[in-house]
Amino acid sequence: MFRSHTCGELRLNDAGKKVKLAGWVQKMRDFGGMTFLDLRDRYGITQLVFDMQADKDLCEKARQLGREYVIQVQGTVAERSNKNPKLPTGDIEIIVEKLQVLNASKTPPFTIEDETDGGEDLRMKYRYLDLRRGVLKRNMELRHKLGLATRKYLSEQGFIDIETPYLIKSTPEGARDFVVPSRMNRGQFYALPQSPQTFKQLLMVSGYDRYYQIVKCFRDEDLRADRQPEFTQIDCEMSFVDREDVLALFEGLLIHLFKEVKGIDLERAERMSYEDAMRLYGTDKPDIRFGMSFHELDDLAKGHGFRVFDDAGLVAGICVEGAASYSRKQLDELTEFVKKPQVGARGLVYVKYNADGSFKSSVDKFYSAEDLEAWAARMQARPGDLMLIMAGEKEATRKALGVLRLELAERLGLRKADEFKLLWIVDFPLLEWVEEEERFVALHHPFTRPRAEDLELLASDPGRVKAEAYDLTLNGNEIAGGSIRIHERALQEQMFEALGIRREEAEAKFGFLMKAFEYGAPPHGGIAFGFDRLAALMGGSESIRDFIAFPKNNHGRDVMLDAPSPIDDTQLDELGLCLKGKK
Repeated sequence: MFRSHTCGELRLNDAGKKVKLAGWVQKMRDFGGMTFLDLRDRYGITQLVFDMQADKDLCEKARQLGREYVIQVQGTVAERSNKNPKLPTGDIEIIVEKLQVLNASKTPPFTIEDETDGGEDLRMKYRYLDLRRGVLKRNMELRHKLGLATRKYLSEQGFIDIETPYLIKSTPEGARDFVVPSRMNRGQFYALPQSPQTFKQLLMVSGYDRYYQIVKCFRDEDLRADRQPEFTQIDCEMSFVDREDVLALFEGLLIHLFKEVKGIDLERAERMSYEDAMRLYGTDKPDIRFGMSFHELDDLAKGHGFRVFDDAGLVAGICVEGAASYSRKQLDELTEFVKKPQVGARGLVYVKYNADGSFKSSVDKFYSAEDLEAWAARMQARPGDLMLIMAGEKEATRKALGVLRLELAERLGLRKADEFKLLWIVDFPLLEWVEEEERFVALHHPFTRPRAEDLELLASDPGRVKAEAYDLTLNGNEIAGGSIRIHERALQEQMFEALGIRREEAEAKFGFLMKAFEYGAPPHGGIAFGFDRLAALMGGSESIRDFIAFPKNNHGRDVMLDAPSPIDDTQLDELGLCLKGKK
């Protein structure tokens, strides 16, 4: 037996016990007559003591150890004279009597500490070393607990875990597919699933009325901190349900997860229509931990000779509580911020509602105190507040104002890491018009059910149809999305027609699903949670990479494995493939 206890297990009441420990050398401190060594494993750190007077050879052997050597020790648990309150094992130490080196180690390319000196690229290249750091270990443990708690909740709600295939048919309606060539069917390809969407609907047809899967999905799309080419989702589907059933059950899942994993009593989710979210916050995933919703000023601001407002499609602003004291320098900084290309605004108008009730603005030339007082009333501003106004094309102005809102909240400390707010976004448009393609595309996916009251518009005015779709957001991040599905062949065919998908093409891509609808498909709906993103948010991180054991970088590469990589000509020949430039 290599160890009798872990490095995070021993406490003061174990004093006097003979123990065996095994792990990695974290650090060493040599004080001449005494050498102290921190031994680390997955469970924690324990201090080891080597006494020169008690065993000179053993002490000399310990001094030859390097960082990350794998060792086994035997010794006696003793009370520490200089206790370390930062460690659970900080009250004890091990007086070492035997030491065995199980494996030596090169000096690591970065320090294996929470606050490491290694850059991200270097740490991803040596990810197996990075995963030894306590911060990533805690992330992996949180992810593990999240998965367990999810399975427990869904199982108790009558869901059954069913695996679906990874090698499927390519149906490139959303993001790009990753494709896999078939050796036995030369010239033909599988695709890796972007989602198990059609399979879970087929399971509903099969009578498995509550399905779930914590499943890997794949999308060949441009990456950023919260995206990976392969990602994990909690995928769920239910039969004989309406929207309210789905929302209630999966809101319950989030409340359960926060309680089980974080010990937090989460409040029930608020609700907001897609239309209101865009009008009030400029995004379909607003952060509602703070206020600063938009106020439209068209009727109050236009017609006063200020062309920026007069010629604009929209004049709207936000009220920043208590910020009338902002200096000219701070206001200029905000103006420069909104002019950045990623924000895209042409400028920013400010109105200070001073503590004495007077107004000071950047447009005093065009607007009287009475005009600005009317703005303040519309924006629910009080003395001491700052009003910030933008103007321009409607959609662009709302988007820019939304970015400014988040920036101000960040500067004012309103986005608190220990505060969590859930929000359901409902009543999405079913379709959106893509100018470049001159056609409608599904805002969610082509299997989303139109609202019953809008069904007659699907053929005559598809742009006005609302969907039985819903997204769940957490602190301004989309963490789940779903819908009630179409379950009748005729309506699914009508949906494909609205999307400009020819009948032959629809049959070739989705004929198997429409045929299944002819055999008693029940009403059904579902949802999918971004598991990586949910873990990151619960762990207090903006990036999902630190919650995935072996992630890809921003270019979709695994720098540890150096993948993707070329394959040899023999493999290409077997697959019937020929790279460009090769015969």
